[in-house]
Amino acid sequence: MIEVKDLSKDFNGKRAVDAISFTVDKGEILGFLGPNGAGKSTTMRMITGYLPPSSGTAVIDGFDILTQPIEARARLGYLSETAPVYPEMSVREFLLFCAEVRGFSGKNRDRAADDAMDRCFLKNVVHQPIHTLSKGYRQRVSFAQSILHDPAYLILDEPTDGLDPNQKHEVRQMIQAMGEAKAILISTHILDEVEALCPRALIISEGRIVADDSPEKLRRQDPDYGACTLTLNNPPPAGLMQELSSLGEVRKEHPDRDTNTAKLHIRPRQYQPDLSSQIEGLCRRSGTGINELFISQGRLDTVFRMLTTPKNAA
Repeated sequence: MIEVKDLSKDFNGKRAVDAISFTVDKGEILGFLGPNGAGKSTTMRMITGYLPPSSGTAVIDGFDILTQPIEARARLGYLSETAPVYPEMSVREFLLFCAEVRGFSGKNRDRAADDAMDRCFLKNVVHQPIHTLSKGYRQRVSFAQSILHDPAYLILDEPTDGLDPNQKHEVRQMIQAMGEAKAILISTHILDEVEALCPRALIISEGRIVADDSPEKLRRQDPDYGACTLTLNNPPPAGLMQELSSLGEVRKEHPDRDTNTAKLHIRPRQYQPDLSSQIEGLCRRSGTGINELFISQGRLDTVFRMLTTPKNAA
């Protein structure tokens, strides 16, 4: 388990991370969300021991990163935001070097490097100097160094930053496969990545945790969760509008000028799982045909903005 205990960090008198605490269990992929400057990377650097906290600590598999740093770091794999590599080395040379630093030697060193290259799809650039690689391949090389010792705990800071859609898909597949047996903490501001990978998401804003829940439950905080967008074949009669208003707030939206359709947005006063069937029944009884009906499942980006926008912002 990764245990973060009241971690704080001050820079020149300004608090960047403010007494945050959370855990990540083995077999769990936790998405660590926040706007730029919220404290995500600073938190990860403290967890991995690269940055000393002003107060608090992190414990990796029972080892305190401050008092037992060697034991704690030996159990961690860390992909930093900047993907550090030695550009003059070839891919294989770099990973062999990293394996030696991790304590591997001889055939075990070769096997660790080869396995990491296989898992990160690097075999076709194994002898290529790192400085000649694309950003996507450099990211894969850095990913490979973070897993070559098969750590039980992975800290990944923006693992798909700068990758094209195909590369992102490959990296996400690797993370999902490893997430079955490892505890993985992923820092990102890509919301669809969290929904694709993470059963649990933690949102940080101005150095403080403002949410910790599943993406599905977070979406339910969207004011439009459970709301209905309805397109009718004809303008609704007054009686239907009155009956729809009994279900919640009804707002007319502008239809396509070239059609005679009407578009309505209905936000119930409280969540109603049978809202669509109620609306269909009212329309049927009024003789009004439905062209389209959509029930909102909530949007994570809306909730993210609600939780991370300063209260005094315009």
